[in-house]
Amino acid sequence: MPRRKSSLKRKRADKKRRLYNLRRKRKLNEAIKKFKKILHAKNISEAKSQLSRVFAQLDKAAKKKVIHKNLASRSKSRLTKLLKATKFDQ
Repeated sequence: MPRRKSSLKRKRADKKRRLYNLRRKRKLNEAIKKFKKILHAKNISEAKSQLSRVFAQLDKAAKKKVIHKNLASRSKSRLTKLLKATKFDQ
């Protein structure tokens, strides 16, 4: 248990930051799952619009350092690749 005033404050701030980060990650994962579900249903036009929302979520998470910028970039690349592969299957 922290004893100093600054340590107690740091603990409170860490807890708030952790909850914020978890919330942001959960929203991001939900958006990705929704995109994959739409893609699985072969609804390409709706998948494109959802992909832009996912990109925005990834960029925001990377900007706030919730996830690493390279992870965001890699995810964007893989999701785009998935969309293109589904397009050519039709």
